[in-house]
Amino acid sequence: MPLSPLALIDRWLAPAPAPARVGWLRGTLFAHRGLHGPGVPENSLSAYAAAIARGIGIECDVQKSGDGQPIVFHDWELDRLTAKTGAVSGCSADQLAAIPLLGGGPDDGIPTLRRVLDRVGGQVPVLIEIKSRRDRPVGALCLAVRRIIEGYLGPHAVMSFDPRVSRWFHRHSPHTVRGLVVTEENDKALPGRLRRHLALWCARPDFLAYDIRDLPGRFPSALRRRGFPLVTWTVRSPELLRRALDFADAPTVEGAGVPWIWP
Repeated sequence: MPLSPLALIDRWLAPAPAPARVGWLRGTLFAHRGLHGPGVPENSLSAYAAAIARGIGIECDVQKSGDGQPIVFHDWELDRLTAKTGAVSGCSADQLAAIPLLGGGPDDGIPTLRRVLDRVGGQVPVLIEIKSRRDRPVGALCLAVRRIIEGYLGPHAVMSFDPRVSRWFHRHSPHTVRGLVVTEENDKALPGRLRRHLALWCARPDFLAYDIRDLPGRFPSALRRRGFPLVTWTVRSPELLRRALDFADAPTVEGAGVPWIWP
């Protein structure tokens, strides 16, 4: 069956990665923001320690502090996860480290990426989701992350919803494994399909991290057949885990989606 024009352009502008480069992603289980739950906040050192103890990989969120350091925290605002209010970007990394995460232990402030990687120490794979704002440049944050991961020897990759992030690493840090995070949501018609192809061409990723709600799907399945590993998120139930195992390579799990036993 002849390939469609979009599929041909995909092959030209987004070639498949070398298998040896991305093979470690396949069959890996990732804990979404660490293995968190009651008494163990998301994106905390305690959540990462729990994942390491189970031999589960770690997915974490990274943004910039007010003094330009990569820190690990999901929200743009402090309100949901701490007793403080206001923008994360309004605090330095030292100030953020001193803010306790709600429900956490004495060591559970907002950590820097360097502190997280020092804690992991290559024991399990790490996915670093770089958070960006579409109306702001991404170069400074990407450069700050690259400086932290340059000497890190454990299996790791960066990824983002923003195709500019993967593109930046393709150009300026080609040895870094990079991914494009995708959700189709209510954008499944032709304009949405075209936007996903455009994002792929811009990003030049090594893998996709796809919304489990959109699997199976033509776009991710075609790229998986071409050799792109397919990470999927967020798997929160046994039913979604079964879907992830059928249609993806690396589930990102949370809560009831965390299996008791993993191969």
